[in-house]
This record gives sequence, C-alpha cells and structure tokens, in this order.
Amino acid sequence: MEANAKRRAVYPGTFDPITNGHQDLVRRAASMFDHVVIGIAANPNKAPLFPLEIRVDLARRVVSELGNVEVMGYSGLTVDFARQQNCSFVIRGLRAVSDFEFEFQLANMSRHLDREVDYVFLTPQEQFTFISSTLVREIAQLGGDVSEFVHPAVEAEFAKLRGRG
Repeated sequence: MEANAKRRAVYPGTFDPITNGHQDLVRRAASMFDHVVIGIAANPNKAPLFPLEIRVDLARRVVSELGNVEVMGYSGLTVDFARQQNCSFVIRGLRAVSDFEFEFQLANMSRHLDREVDYVFLTPQEQFTFISSTLVREIAQLGGDVSEFVHPAVEAEFAKLRGRG
C-alpha cells in the first residue's frame, strides 16, 4: 500500500438502514482520518429490507456534507475491499460489551487474511448506544416513529415502503 494509505479507513456494514448511531461514528471517523469510505455490503447471507442501491443512496444523503467521506457498495471480503480502496484501517462500532467478542474475532480473522489492515473500534455517543438497524427496521415496519433514530431521508424511505404495503 502507498504511504498515504495510513490515513484512509473503510467503515463497512450492511447499513439497512444507516442510523444516527452510524452517522455519529462516520462524523468522528472523518475527523480522525484523511478519507473514510463507507462500504455498504451486498451481503448474500442477509436479506436486507432496502436494496443495495437505496442503502448507498441513503448513506450518501446522510453524510453529504462530509467532504472526506465517500459511499460505495461492495461484495466479497471486507479486507479485499479495504485493499482495493487503499485503506489501511477498518472502522467498527461497538455499542455494548456483547458486540466486542464477535468484532474481536472478525478483526483477528481479517488480520490473518491481510496483516496490513488494522481494525479501529469506536463507541458511539451514549444517546446512540441502544440504536440498531434491526430495531429501527422493526419499529418502522410496525408503524412506529423512528424520526429520533434516523436521518429524515431514511424516515421518508420507510414511509414509501409503508405506502406500498
């Protein structure tokens, strides 16, 4: 990797949908790194509510004012995506201690696959620790108010889904 890759990071995830907790981590990562790539996984093992192109569009709208952040979809291994994007760091969020075991295992496996990619764990601000995409999806699908958990663009996308139902 190039020398300047040390200041590039990828923040991977399914982002189905991107939440205020994700947005918080992206803003903080953008202040720590020269460039952050939000990598939205087209994970075949999950059945996302929103198609990849909508998840990418929503994330772009949510972080549009951050000049050093870009959003792209990807498939395959995260370490391969990080390498393709010339990123030396992978950012992962830890909401609770229960997240740590899985994320630690993932980081160690990734390190085994590519020793030049390091993991950086960030914790969200306290008011975002209970927000998960899964809970937000469930609340929205049951007609609940998610405005406090997501950007207005995401809330509008949920409203479109309800209109089709």
